[in-house]
Amino acid sequence: MGEHVIEALGKTRVTVRDGKVVHVSEPLIHYCPLFHKYRGIEKITSEAVRQNIEYRIKDFGMCTANRELRMRDFLSFGISEIISTLLAEGAVEAAVMVCDGAGTVIVTEPELAQGIGGRISGFISTSPEKDVIEKIGPKNVLDPQKATIDQLKGVERALEMGYRRVAVTVKDPDEAEQLREIGDGEIYLFAVHLTGIDYRGAEKIINTCDVVTACASKYIRRIADRRALLKVGSSIPIYACTKKGKRFIELRLEVMGASGKKNSERNPLSPEPLV
Repeated sequence: MGEHVIEALGKTRVTVRDGKVVHVSEPLIHYCPLFHKYRGIEKITSEAVRQNIEYRIKDFGMCTANRELRMRDFLSFGISEIISTLLAEGAVEAAVMVCDGAGTVIVTEPELAQGIGGRISGFISTSPEKDVIEKIGPKNVLDPQKATIDQLKGVERALEMGYRRVAVTVKDPDEAEQLREIGDGEIYLFAVHLTGIDYRGAEKIINTCDVVTACASKYIRRIADRRALLKVGSSIPIYACTKKGKRFIELRLEVMGASGKKNSERNPLSPEPLV
């Protein structure tokens, strides 16, 4: 099954090897309202993270050959949900995402985009799982031999495959700038896994990406609260930083029938601490 390195809830680094959790670091964040709401985790500890990752391995085969890949909406509003909606509505033709067991992949099916992105955390590295790659389709996997994670090359591959309107998830500010410089097609950037990003990196993300999730980043909140065209949610906001990003979020809200409920939370809880 190989080795998979994850930045999981609390920005905790976790190593999964051959389907077993073999290392869990100390969490950077000790509270996340999403994991409290959906998983009942009141305090993020190394043991809580271990149990959560073990649950995901057992529940849908994360980091194994038994990975379940298709899924309907999990969160009411998240990056994978927005991308799934864009694929379903024809607003984009393909999405470049990261999948455990496959690395960078090119996805065109809404439920596949949701199944890949909706239940995982940030992957630092992963190892190829033959069955996972077969389910996705080897031609849709950037590097079936090594399961390389490289979003820039993934977008280039998507363009080579003939897709012109491409969504891509990105977490690295420098990679986001490189993606923005691509001259071919229409490339839409969705920033994810930003907990702990420094101020300069946060500025780069806000300046280059269409849609940005705040995660537990204090700098993303500080900058985007002033500059974003649209903000949805309060506990873990999602920001539209371009006109196209604003339209994408509004499209998701329309599909949800929630156009008037953008910031309906009362006394929302935020991740603790913000970093």
